[in-house]
Amino acid sequence: MVTAFLLLGSNLGDRSDHLEKARLQIGLCAGRLFIASSIYETAAWGHIPQRPFLNQVVCIETTLTPEQLLKIIQAVESSLGRVRSEKWAARTLDIDILFYGNEIIDTPDLVIPHPAIQQRRFTLVPLIEVAPGFVHPVLNKTVEVLLRECDDTLAVNVFESDGGAGREN
Repeated sequence: MVTAFLLLGSNLGDRSDHLEKARLQIGLCAGRLFIASSIYETAAWGHIPQRPFLNQVVCIETTLTPEQLLKIIQAVESSLGRVRSEKWAARTLDIDILFYGNEIIDTPDLVIPHPAIQQRRFTLVPLIEVAPGFVHPVLNKTVEVLLRECDDTLAVNVFESDGGAGREN
């Protein structure tokens, strides 16, 4: 068994429902989901103006290879209406493999650890909630240190599903 960290994101349609359905499908098809961060609302990354994202990090125990895991999460994305168009475009669901144990993979189809973890508060804030002491196998820094050193200034707020205000982190 390997522990994998996945980032879920959605900014089209019923965002929280997409995350819930993704968690269920991941637990059924990819491995035992044993921890999930809070859900955070974050500004969209990139240069395309669009609706804010909901993001969440989940941890799974899996027997799948990284390549098999990628195929499964792409199938989950597709089943929830993901259409791949331009980079950073709005989407019903995006799932990134952040870490797969301590493995380092760099192929044309898959790069693990995710190459932009250290640049994105919307990834680091939920990740620190579930694995603050996890050491990035390439950068040799904990998630806590990566967040302290992150230059991203986009707001990352706990999402309140009842429409209440989120608290900023």
